[in-house]
Amino acid sequence: MRLAGAAGAGTRFLELARDFVFDSGARLSQVRIAYRTWGELSPRRDNAVLVCHALSGSADLDLWWPQLLGAGRVLDPARQFIVASNVLGGCYGSSGPLSASPLDGRPFGPRFPELSIRDMVRAQALLLDHLGVERLDFALGGSMGGMQVLEWIAALPERLRAAAVIAAPVAHSAWALALAAAQCAALRADPCFRGGDYAAGAGPLAGLGAARRIAMCSYRSPQALQARFARRPGRGGHAVGEWLEHHAREFAARFDANTFLGLSRAMDAHDLGAQRGGAENVLRACRVPTLALGISSDQLYPADEIEAWSACMPCARFEVWPSIHGHDAFLIEAQGVGQRIAAFRREFQARAMSR
Repeated sequence: MRLAGAAGAGTRFLELARDFVFDSGARLSQVRIAYRTWGELSPRRDNAVLVCHALSGSADLDLWWPQLLGAGRVLDPARQFIVASNVLGGCYGSSGPLSASPLDGRPFGPRFPELSIRDMVRAQALLLDHLGVERLDFALGGSMGGMQVLEWIAALPERLRAAAVIAAPVAHSAWALALAAAQCAALRADPCFRGGDYAAGAGPLAGLGAARRIAMCSYRSPQALQARFARRPGRGGHAVGEWLEHHAREFAARFDANTFLGLSRAMDAHDLGAQRGGAENVLRACRVPTLALGISSDQLYPADEIEAWSACMPCARFEVWPSIHGHDAFLIEAQGVGQRIAAFRREFQARAMSR
């Protein structure tokens, strides 16, 4: 199990030469971006693919989306130069709350600057500059990763040929905001949280676990839980409670509470249309061919939300992935989702060649 603060094998690091300026106006020196790559950049520099991870993900694409990576798959290192980074503000190698402040050498903790989805994307763009990638052939991501891809489409369309956005909104609905608020409140209620000023190894594990329990209920569907657990008994309760306990322990052991709060706030605050004249105007101006994939049983970001924003995009195709597994279907059924993305890419490439 990957522990918070640890980067995976094969991870490389970019140390930004200049201060990074956040949307909030905060400036940070010595910013580090953890990243991994697969394959080689072509001589024409036209085969780069960016993969953006969800809230609890990392640069280790081979661990959390392995079904998409490999020979003959949508992410094929023999043909593509595949880039994945830990987002700015993350806890798997990139600068974030666990990083040491250059001012006093202590972990930033709650002092880490307020973060936005736009900050994450600007950091990724700087990483691609470093790697010599002027324009991406493709970008894809689900959930928070999909929010990043949407920001790429809106902010840097000239650097992107095509994209896939999976189960992601242009802005959080009241329902998504409420779920996030409940998770964050559960975390903060842990006495070990101490306003975010907790020592390494002494963080709010119970609170982080409680937050994960709430999240898992929104990541799956009522149908999936009923089919798997019904009212089957477990040790001292019901089997579904044991399942939640397992996920709570696993998440609390591998993630950081301040990082969780920072990324959650970034997702809550994100609005694709803010300072841009509204999301509908932004999307109508987009000309990046985009697969907008909703999940039929998604309770967190329902498929009709995905359909609504994609209808504003002249070059978007909306599709529904049929699944009982809820929001997490893009991970649980990754092989099929990858095949759907690969089919979209083939059709896009065929149209581009016929022009």
